[in-house]
Order: sequence, then structure tokens, then C-alpha cells
Amino acid sequence: MKVTYIYHSGFLVETANCYYLFDYYLKELPDLDTGKPILVFASHAHPDHYNPAVFDKLKKMGMQKVTAVLAKDIPKKKYPAHVDAITVTFHQSYDLPWGTRLETLQSTDRGVAFLVRCKEGVIYHAGDLNDWNWAEESEQYNRQMTGNYRHEIDLLANTPIDIAFHPLDPRQEGDYARGLLYFLKKVNVKRVFPMHYWGKPEIIQQFLKEYPAYDGIVRSPETL
Repeated sequence: MKVTYIYHSGFLVETANCYYLFDYYLKELPDLDTGKPILVFASHAHPDHYNPAVFDKLKKMGMQKVTAVLAKDIPKKKYPAHVDAITVTFHQSYDLPWGTRLETLQSTDRGVAFLVRCKEGVIYHAGDLNDWNWAEESEQYNRQMTGNYRHEIDLLANTPIDIAFHPLDPRQEGDYARGLLYFLKKVNVKRVFPMHYWGKPEIIQQFLKEYPAYDGIVRSPETL
């Protein structure tokens, strides 16, 4: 599977017979094989995770086989008019086109996280599923957030994952690594690409300096 970083939480994964595009927000798409189908995933309605303009971009590129996989919180009025769309909600399983199986988790913000199974492996895209601890929030809020996050990640404990995309957000300051550390400790994962770092990729090097045991597993999307 070939991984291409787009921007923010946006990634493209190419397999032998299909493309998977996750949480497109901004920037240009790479050149695509117009003969291949593409599944376009959007984990929730926040504009930094779902930009419907992506479907016009794909149309202009000549992509003929496009399917949207959209979280239920995305308003129907923002669905693409010329594309087949599948609405998904959390804690469900779906048989998608082109030999793809989808399972969903419940986000700790909005929408879902995606666990995608295809012939070449298993892909996890967290969307905004993270341990969102904030200094300005109450202790009760943060404790509940941690409990909700860990409950969802524990559901992945027995699932080997080939490629994962997980938030590493510098806005959390001292708590920036909480979610990713728990994910790495609980999940059998080969490669993790941090995302949602708001144009500050240095947070990835900070993480690897503080937690060198994960060097080789955690990789910067900026080097793809």
C-alpha cells in the first residue's frame, strides 16, 4: 500500500485495485490513475475534515468510479450531487465496493473513526478520535474524555493494523501525546503517521525524542 500525505488529516492510500482518500481538507491531489476506483472517506462534518470540493476536483481529473463514505453528522445538503454516497455511523460494519470492509468507532469529538480492511491490509484513520484533554477543561471533563477514548481504542486491541493515521495536536501542550501513547501501547500496529498537527510537524520529532522506542513505527508524513 502506498501512502501519500495531502494536508492536515488528509491521506491517500493506493492499493493494486483501489484508492482510499481520507478526510480531504485543502491542497492539491496527486496524479491519479483514472481507471482505478476511489473511495472518499469523511469522518465528520468539521470543515478541516470534510470539504465537498474534493468531488469536483476528482471529476475534473477524470475519475469515473467515485464513492463517498460520509459520517452521519454531515448534512445531506453537503453530499455530492453526482457521486454515490454511503452514510455511516459508529459501531457498525459495512461492505463497501471493490472488496472493502469498513468498521467504525465512535469519535470523542464528532463522527466516526474508520477501520478499513482490504486485500492488502488493514488501515485505521482516527478522524478526531483522540484523548482530548485540555488544561482549561474541568478534571471531570478530562477524566470522562480519557475513559471514552480508551474504551474505543480497546476495541482495536485484537486487530493487527498495517497503517494508522492518528492525531498528534500541539494545541494540547503537555498532553499532546496522551492519545497516541495509549494507542501505541494497546494496538498492534506496523506504521503510524501522525496528523492534525496544524502545520507544526516539529511535534512529531518532539514525540520521537521523548519516546524513542517508537522510532520506526511512528513516521512523519512530511517525509513521504
